[in-house]
Amino acid sequence: MSKKLLGIDLGGTTVKFGILTAEGNVQEKWAIETNTLEDGRHIVPNIIESLKHRLAMYGLTADDFIGIGMGSPGAVDRKNKTVTGAFNLNWADTQEVGSVIEKELGIPFAIDNDANVAALGERWVGAGANNPDVVFVTLGTGVGGGVIADGNLIHGVAGAGGEIGHIIVEPETGFECTCGNNGCLETVASATGVVRLARHMAEEYEGDSAIKAAVDNGEQVTSKDIFMAAAEGDKFADSIVDKVSEYLGLATANISNILNPDSVVIGGGVSAAGEFLRSRVESYFVRYAFPQVRRTTKVKLAELGNDAGIIGAASLALTIQK
Repeated sequence: MSKKLLGIDLGGTTVKFGILTAEGNVQEKWAIETNTLEDGRHIVPNIIESLKHRLAMYGLTADDFIGIGMGSPGAVDRKNKTVTGAFNLNWADTQEVGSVIEKELGIPFAIDNDANVAALGERWVGAGANNPDVVFVTLGTGVGGGVIADGNLIHGVAGAGGEIGHIIVEPETGFECTCGNNGCLETVASATGVVRLARHMAEEYEGDSAIKAAVDNGEQVTSKDIFMAAAEGDKFADSIVDKVSEYLGLATANISNILNPDSVVIGGGVSAAGEFLRSRVESYFVRYAFPQVRRTTKVKLAELGNDAGIIGAASLALTIQK
Protein backbone atom coordinates (compact mmCIF):
# COMPACT_ATOMS: atom_id res chain seq x y z
CA MET A 1 0.00 0.00 0.00
CA SER A 2 1.31 3.47 -0.90
CA LYS A 3 2.22 5.68 2.03
CA LYS A 4 -0.12 8.55 2.91
CA LEU A 5 0.10 12.15 4.08
CA LEU A 6 -1.54 13.85 7.06
CA GLY A 7 -2.55 17.50 6.80
CA ILE A 8 -3.61 19.75 9.69
CA ASP A 9 -5.12 23.22 9.23
CA LEU A 10 -5.06 24.93 12.63
CA GLY A 11 -7.49 27.83 13.01
CA GLY A 12 -8.88 29.92 15.82
CA THR A 13 -12.29 28.21 15.69
CA THR A 14 -11.63 24.73 14.30
CA VAL A 15 -8.77 22.35 13.61
CA LYS A 16 -9.24 20.58 10.27
CA PHE A 17 -7.54 17.28 9.51
CA GLY A 18 -7.07 15.29 6.32
CA ILE A 19 -5.57 11.97 5.26
CA LEU A 20 -4.34 12.24 1.67
CA THR A 21 -2.59 10.20 -0.97
CA ALA A 22 0.91 11.26 -2.00
CA GLU A 23 -0.72 12.75 -5.12
CA GLY A 24 -2.88 15.13 -3.06
CA ASN A 25 -6.23 13.33 -3.11
CA VAL A 26 -8.19 13.70 0.13
CA GLN A 27 -9.30 10.28 1.40
CA GLU A 28 -10.63 11.19 4.84
CA LYS A 29 -11.21 14.50 6.60
CA TRP A 30 -12.62 15.64 9.92
CA ALA A 31 -12.52 18.61 12.27
CA ILE A 32 -12.52 19.39 15.99
CA GLU A 33 -13.19 22.58 17.91
CA THR A 34 -10.12 24.65 18.81
CA ASN A 35 -10.00 24.95 22.59
CA THR A 36 -8.17 28.25 23.19
CA LEU A 37 -8.85 28.35 26.95
CA GLU A 38 -5.98 28.54 29.46
CA ASP A 39 -3.53 30.14 27.04
CA GLY A 40 -4.30 27.54 24.39
CA ARG A 41 -2.55 24.79 26.31
CA HIS A 42 -5.15 22.18 25.27
CA ILE A 43 -4.69 22.69 21.52
CA VAL A 44 -1.70 20.41 20.85
CA PRO A 45 -2.89 17.62 23.22
CA ASN A 46 -6.32 17.72 21.55
CA ILE A 47 -4.71 17.42 18.10
CA ILE A 48 -2.68 14.42 19.25
CA GLU A 49 -5.72 12.77 20.84
CA SER A 50 -7.80 13.27 17.69
CA LEU A 51 -5.07 11.89 15.42
CA LYS A 52 -4.55 8.82 17.60
CA HIS A 53 -8.30 8.17 17.73
CA ARG A 54 -8.74 8.43 13.95
CA LEU A 55 -5.68 6.37 13.06
CA ALA A 56 -6.89 3.61 15.39
CA MET A 57 -10.37 3.88 13.88
CA TYR A 58 -8.99 3.51 10.34
CA GLY A 59 -6.51 0.79 11.32
CA LEU A 60 -3.48 2.91 10.40
CA THR A 61 -0.06 3.16 12.08
CA ALA A 62 2.94 5.51 11.82
CA ASP A 63 4.41 3.23 9.15
CA ASP A 64 1.52 4.09 6.83
CA PHE A 65 2.56 7.76 6.61
CA ILE A 66 5.26 9.78 4.88
CA GLY A 67 4.72 12.62 7.34
CA ILE A 68 2.45 15.21 8.92
CA GLY A 69 2.21 18.82 7.76
CA MET A 70 0.50 21.66 9.61
CA GLY A 71 -0.51 25.22 8.81
CA SER A 72 -0.73 27.57 11.78
CA PRO A 73 -1.43 31.24 12.41
CA GLY A 74 1.29 33.30 14.04
CA ALA A 75 5.05 33.47 13.55
CA VAL A 76 6.18 29.96 12.64
CA ASP A 77 9.74 28.76 13.18
CA ARG A 78 9.96 26.03 10.55
CA LYS A 79 13.29 24.68 11.77
CA ASN A 80 12.32 24.35 15.44
CA LYS A 81 8.66 23.61 14.58
CA THR A 82 7.36 26.18 17.04
CA VAL A 83 4.72 28.93 16.88
CA THR A 84 4.85 32.35 18.55
CA GLY A 85 2.29 35.15 18.69
CA ALA A 86 -0.77 33.30 17.37
CA PHE A 87 -3.10 35.55 19.34
CA ASN A 88 -6.34 34.02 18.02
CA LEU A 89 -5.14 30.77 19.62
CA ASN A 90 -4.11 32.53 22.86
CA TRP A 91 -0.52 31.58 22.04
CA ALA A 92 1.36 34.73 22.99
CA ASP A 93 4.49 32.80 24.04
CA THR A 94 6.44 30.30 21.95
CA GLN A 95 4.67 26.95 21.71
CA GLU A 96 6.37 23.60 21.17
CA VAL A 97 4.28 21.97 18.46
CA GLY A 98 6.28 19.70 16.15
CA SER A 99 8.51 18.07 18.76
CA VAL A 100 5.49 17.07 20.88
CA ILE A 101 3.46 15.69 17.96
CA GLU A 102 6.44 13.78 16.54
CA LYS A 103 7.19 12.23 19.93
CA GLU A 104 3.59 11.14 20.51
CA LEU A 105 2.86 9.81 17.01
CA GLY A 106 6.26 8.77 15.71
CA ILE A 107 5.61 10.45 12.36
CA PRO A 108 7.90 13.14 10.86
CA PHE A 109 6.37 16.64 11.11
CA ALA A 110 6.64 19.94 9.21
CA ILE A 111 4.93 23.28 9.83
CA ASP A 112 4.45 26.62 8.07
CA ASN A 113 2.23 29.69 8.24
CA ASP A 114 -1.43 29.02 7.43
CA ALA A 115 -1.62 31.47 4.50
CA ASN A 116 1.53 29.95 2.96
CA VAL A 117 0.09 26.48 3.39
CA ALA A 118 -3.18 27.43 1.66
CA ALA A 119 -1.07 28.81 -1.20
CA LEU A 120 0.73 25.47 -1.48
CA GLY A 121 -2.59 23.65 -1.66
CA GLU A 122 -3.99 25.82 -4.45
CA ARG A 123 -0.71 25.60 -6.30
CA TRP A 124 -0.45 21.80 -6.00
CA VAL A 125 -3.88 20.47 -6.94
CA GLY A 126 -6.03 23.60 -7.25
CA ALA A 127 -6.17 26.56 -9.61
CA GLY A 128 -2.36 26.74 -9.75
CA ALA A 129 -2.29 23.42 -11.67
CA ASN A 130 1.08 22.52 -10.07
CA ASN A 131 2.83 25.34 -11.90
CA PRO A 132 6.12 26.39 -10.23
CA ASP A 133 5.19 30.11 -10.26
CA VAL A 134 1.92 31.00 -8.49
CA VAL A 135 0.78 33.86 -6.25
CA PHE A 136 -2.14 33.20 -3.91
CA VAL A 137 -4.19 36.01 -2.38
CA THR A 138 -6.75 35.16 0.28
CA LEU A 139 -9.48 37.68 1.10
CA GLY A 140 -11.00 37.01 4.50
CA THR A 141 -11.09 38.84 7.82
CA GLY A 142 -7.70 40.10 6.68
CA VAL A 143 -5.81 39.78 3.42
CA GLY A 144 -3.10 37.13 3.34
CA GLY A 145 -1.37 35.06 0.78
CA GLY A 146 1.67 33.20 -0.34
CA VAL A 147 4.20 33.46 -3.14
CA ILE A 148 5.62 30.40 -4.87
CA ALA A 149 8.48 31.21 -7.24
CA ASP A 150 10.39 28.59 -9.23
CA GLY A 151 8.68 25.91 -7.13
CA ASN A 152 9.76 27.43 -3.81
CA LEU A 153 7.60 29.12 -1.19
CA ILE A 154 9.08 32.57 -0.51
CA HIS A 155 9.64 33.15 3.22
CA GLY A 156 12.16 36.01 3.33
CA VAL A 157 14.82 36.53 5.99
CA ALA A 158 12.31 36.96 8.83
CA GLY A 159 9.48 34.79 7.53
CA ALA A 160 7.51 37.83 6.39
CA GLY A 161 7.69 37.09 2.65
CA GLY A 162 4.34 37.13 0.89
CA GLU A 163 2.64 39.70 3.16
CA ILE A 164 0.37 40.68 0.29
CA GLY A 165 -2.18 42.32 2.58
CA HIS A 166 0.36 44.98 3.47
CA ILE A 167 1.09 46.25 -0.02
CA ILE A 168 0.30 49.98 0.14
CA VAL A 169 -2.48 50.91 -2.29
CA GLU A 170 -3.51 54.29 -0.83
CA PRO A 171 -0.32 55.91 0.51
CA GLU A 172 -1.49 59.39 1.49
CA THR A 173 -5.10 59.20 2.67
CA GLY A 174 -5.52 55.47 3.35
CA PHE A 175 -7.10 53.89 6.42
CA GLU A 176 -4.87 52.99 9.35
CA CYS A 177 -3.85 49.34 9.37
CA THR A 178 -3.25 47.08 12.37
CA CYS A 179 0.39 46.86 11.24
CA GLY A 180 0.86 50.58 11.94
CA ASN A 181 0.97 51.77 8.34
CA ASN A 182 -1.76 53.52 6.39
CA GLY A 183 -3.39 52.42 3.14
CA CYS A 184 -2.56 48.69 3.19
CA LEU A 185 -4.52 46.45 0.83
CA GLU A 186 -5.97 44.70 3.88
CA THR A 187 -7.75 47.90 4.97
CA VAL A 188 -9.86 48.00 1.79
CA ALA A 189 -10.07 44.46 0.38
CA SER A 190 -10.69 42.28 3.44
CA ALA A 191 -14.27 41.52 4.50
CA THR A 192 -14.08 44.25 7.13
CA GLY A 193 -12.17 46.55 4.76
CA VAL A 194 -14.92 46.42 2.13
CA VAL A 195 -17.45 47.55 4.74
CA ARG A 196 -15.13 50.29 5.99
CA LEU A 197 -14.73 51.52 2.42
CA ALA A 198 -18.52 51.51 2.01
CA ARG A 199 -18.96 53.69 5.12
CA HIS A 200 -16.35 56.11 3.82
CA MET A 201 -17.80 56.31 0.30
CA ALA A 202 -21.36 56.68 1.62
CA GLU A 203 -20.45 60.11 2.96
CA GLU A 204 -20.23 61.53 -0.57
CA TYR A 205 -22.76 59.40 -2.48
CA GLU A 206 -26.04 61.20 -3.17
CA GLY A 207 -28.06 58.69 -5.25
CA ASP A 208 -30.62 56.15 -4.13
CA SER A 209 -29.15 52.93 -2.73
CA ALA A 210 -30.38 50.34 -0.26
CA ILE A 211 -26.77 49.77 0.87
CA LYS A 212 -26.13 53.48 1.41
CA ALA A 213 -29.40 53.78 3.36
CA ALA A 214 -28.41 50.81 5.54
CA VAL A 215 -24.96 52.30 6.19
CA ASP A 216 -26.43 55.73 6.99
CA ASN A 217 -28.94 54.13 9.37
CA GLY A 218 -26.17 52.36 11.26
CA GLU A 219 -27.42 48.91 10.25
CA GLN A 220 -25.07 45.95 10.09
CA VAL A 221 -23.81 45.55 6.52
CA THR A 222 -21.45 42.79 5.37
CA SER A 223 -19.16 42.51 2.37
CA LYS A 224 -21.48 39.78 1.08
CA ASP A 225 -24.43 42.21 1.25
CA ILE A 226 -22.45 44.74 -0.77
CA PHE A 227 -21.43 42.28 -3.51
CA MET A 228 -24.97 40.87 -3.76
CA ALA A 229 -26.46 44.36 -4.04
CA ALA A 230 -23.91 45.28 -6.71
CA ALA A 231 -24.78 42.18 -8.72
CA GLU A 232 -28.45 43.16 -8.47
CA GLY A 233 -27.81 46.65 -9.84
CA ASP A 234 -27.32 48.86 -6.77
CA LYS A 235 -25.11 51.62 -8.21
CA PHE A 236 -23.54 52.62 -4.91
CA ALA A 237 -22.66 49.00 -4.08
CA ASP A 238 -21.29 48.63 -7.60
CA SER A 239 -19.01 51.63 -7.09
CA ILE A 240 -17.62 50.00 -3.94
CA VAL A 241 -16.93 46.71 -5.73
CA ASP A 242 -15.26 48.65 -8.53
CA LYS A 243 -12.96 50.45 -6.08
CA VAL A 244 -12.08 47.22 -4.26
CA SER A 245 -11.35 45.61 -7.63
CA GLU A 246 -9.07 48.50 -8.59
CA TYR A 247 -7.08 48.12 -5.38
CA LEU A 248 -6.76 44.37 -5.96
CA GLY A 249 -5.87 44.86 -9.61
CA LEU A 250 -3.16 47.37 -8.68
CA ALA A 251 -1.68 45.16 -5.97
CA THR A 252 -1.70 41.95 -8.02
CA ALA A 253 -0.24 43.77 -11.04
CA ASN A 254 2.62 45.10 -8.92
CA ILE A 255 3.37 41.63 -7.53
CA SER A 256 3.21 40.19 -11.03
CA ASN A 257 5.44 42.90 -12.50
CA ILE A 258 8.15 41.65 -10.13
CA LEU A 259 7.51 37.90 -10.36
CA ASN A 260 5.59 37.27 -13.61
CA PRO A 261 3.84 34.18 -12.18
CA ASP A 262 1.78 31.81 -14.28
CA SER A 263 -1.26 32.83 -12.27
CA VAL A 264 -2.56 34.99 -9.43
CA VAL A 265 -5.15 32.93 -7.57
CA ILE A 266 -7.79 34.74 -5.50
CA GLY A 267 -9.38 32.84 -2.60
CA GLY A 268 -10.94 33.37 0.81
CA GLY A 269 -14.45 34.36 1.85
CA VAL A 270 -14.68 37.56 -0.22
CA SER A 271 -13.77 35.58 -3.34
CA ALA A 272 -17.17 33.85 -3.04
CA ALA A 273 -18.32 36.78 -5.19
CA GLY A 274 -16.82 34.64 -7.96
CA GLU A 275 -16.51 35.72 -11.57
CA PHE A 276 -18.24 39.02 -10.76
CA LEU A 277 -15.15 39.97 -8.71
CA ARG A 278 -12.48 38.13 -10.71
CA SER A 279 -13.34 39.78 -14.02
CA ARG A 280 -13.31 43.23 -12.42
CA VAL A 281 -9.92 42.61 -10.79
CA GLU A 282 -8.59 41.32 -14.11
CA SER A 283 -9.66 44.49 -15.94
CA TYR A 284 -7.60 46.63 -13.54
CA PHE A 285 -4.76 44.09 -13.52
CA VAL A 286 -4.52 44.48 -17.30
CA ARG A 287 -4.45 48.27 -16.91
CA TYR A 288 -1.56 48.27 -14.43
CA ALA A 289 0.54 45.28 -15.51
CA PHE A 290 3.68 45.42 -17.67
CA PRO A 291 2.79 44.37 -21.26
CA GLN A 292 4.49 40.96 -21.21
CA VAL A 293 3.05 40.27 -17.76
CA ARG A 294 -0.53 41.08 -18.77
CA ARG A 295 -0.18 38.71 -21.73
CA THR A 296 1.20 35.79 -19.73
CA THR A 297 -0.07 35.98 -16.12
CA LYS A 298 -3.65 34.86 -15.51
CA VAL A 299 -6.03 36.00 -12.76
CA LYS A 300 -7.92 32.97 -11.43
CA LEU A 301 -10.35 32.01 -8.68
CA ALA A 302 -9.30 29.46 -6.07
CA GLU A 303 -10.77 25.99 -6.49
CA LEU A 304 -10.17 24.13 -3.22
CA GLY A 305 -12.26 26.20 -0.79
CA ASN A 306 -11.84 25.10 2.82
CA ASP A 307 -9.69 22.11 1.79
CA ALA A 308 -6.77 24.29 0.62
CA GLY A 309 -5.29 24.33 4.12
CA ILE A 310 -5.25 20.60 4.76
CA ILE A 311 -4.03 19.83 1.23
CA GLY A 312 -1.24 22.40 1.38
CA ALA A 313 -0.28 21.29 4.87
CA ALA A 314 -0.08 17.68 3.71
CA SER A 315 2.23 18.72 0.87
CA LEU A 316 4.73 19.96 3.48
CA ALA A 317 5.21 16.35 4.51
CA LEU A 318 6.72 15.64 1.08
CA THR A 319 9.54 18.11 1.85
CA ILE A 320 10.63 16.57 5.16
CA GLN A 321 14.28 15.54 5.13
CA LYS A 322 14.48 12.04 6.58
